[in-house]
Amino acid sequence: MVALAEDLRRPTQAVRGRGGLTAEVFSDLAAAEGLWRALETDPAVLMTPYQRFDWVAAYCAAGIDAGEATRILVLRDGLGRARVLLPLTVGRHGPLRVARVVGDRHANFHMPLFASREAAAMPAEDLTAALTDAGRAAGIDAFVFRNQPRFWDGTPNPLAGGGLPAPSDAYGMLLGPDAEATLRRVFSGDTRKKLRAKERKLVEFLGAIEHRVAGTPEAAAEIQAAFYAQKAARFADLGIADPYADAAVRRFIATATATAPGATPAIEVHALVASESGRILATFGGAVDGARFCGMWTSFDTDSELGRFSPGEILLHRLVGDQAARGRRALDLGVGEAGYKAKTCDETIELVEQTVPVSPASHALALASRVAVRLKHRIKRSPRLWAAAQSLRRLRRR
Repeated sequence: MVALAEDLRRPTQAVRGRGGLTAEVFSDLAAAEGLWRALETDPAVLMTPYQRFDWVAAYCAAGIDAGEATRILVLRDGLGRARVLLPLTVGRHGPLRVARVVGDRHANFHMPLFASREAAAMPAEDLTAALTDAGRAAGIDAFVFRNQPRFWDGTPNPLAGGGLPAPSDAYGMLLGPDAEATLRRVFSGDTRKKLRAKERKLVEFLGAIEHRVAGTPEAAAEIQAAFYAQKAARFADLGIADPYADAAVRRFIATATATAPGATPAIEVHALVASESGRILATFGGAVDGARFCGMWTSFDTDSELGRFSPGEILLHRLVGDQAARGRRALDLGVGEAGYKAKTCDETIELVEQTVPVSPASHALALASRVAVRLKHRIKRSPRLWAAAQSLRRLRRR
C-alpha cells in the first residue's frame, strides 16, 4: 500500500492497501512543497498552524533535531487525492527507529494536516493501518504522537482515537468579528477596569505605551532580543536551564519570524513598548495561519517596579483585540496550566498521547509509553503529587 519515494525525481509504484489509502513517504521538504502549499491554502483544509510548510521548513532547517531524518507522509484516497499530510522526524530510540511529528516541544499541537473535514472523518483504524504499512515500508519501528487534539475546530481527530489523556491540556478561546465585543466576553468587567487602571499608572511611570506587531525581520529580531533577555533573567531566578539559549532554537525562531512585506510569517511576534524610550516591556509569540493564533511563548520585563503594572496582562488584552480585529477566529495560549490562562480562556482543548507500534520489537516501547503517560497524567492532575514532584525537581537543581 506504500510508495516509498526516497528519490522523488523517480516516482515509485504505489500499492493500494486497507481503507483504499495509498501512501507516499517523501524524504525532501522541497519536493513536497507544491502539494503541501496547495493543501494548506485550500479553504477546506483542517490543520493547526504548526503544520504550515513555512513553520516546519524553518524548524527543520535550524537543525534542532540534528541526526534525525525528515520524512513527509502523504496518504491518498482511491481517486489519487491527497487526504492526509504528516511531517515527521525519524530518529533512534535505543535499537528502534521512532517517528514523531516535526516540532517536538516547540509545537503545542501535533495533529496531521487533513485536506478537509471529510478527510478527517476516516475511521481511526484505517488511519492506523495506513501508518503501520507506511512505517513498515519506510523502516520505521513505531510512531509516537504527542499532543493530539481530540477535536480541532469542532471536528474529531482520528489520530486521537484510542489514545491516552495527555498530562496537560491546552487552553484557548473563540474570537468574534467584533473586537470590542470579544474583549468584553473574554475579560470580565472587573478585569478590564483593573487593567485600565494599571495602564494609566504605567503611562504615568514611563510615558506613552504602544502595542507593536513585528512587520519586518528587523522588528522581529528586536522583539526577540528582548524576549531572550527577559526569559534568561526569569529562568535564572528559577534556577532552570534556559532552552532559548540554544543556537539552533534561535535560528528556527529567526527564520520563522522573518517574512517579506505583506506575507504571513510562520511565527508572529508582539510587544508592549514604551513609545519614547523604545523599552520592550512584554512580548508574545505565536504560530499563525489565516484563522488562528497559537501562543508559543510570552515574557515580561522582570524589573520589580514594572511588575505592579502587569505589562504581560496588558499585552494579552491588546493581543486578543488585535487578533479579533484582523479576522482570526481563534486564539489559544498553549499547553499547560497557568493563572492567566484560567482567567481568559473559555475553551479546554483536550489532548491525548498515542503510540502506533509497527515492528514486533516496538510493542514493548508502546507499552512503556502508555505506562509513562498514565503516570505523568496522574502526577500533573494531583495537586499533592505535583507539589512533591516540583519539590524533588528543586532539590535536584541544588
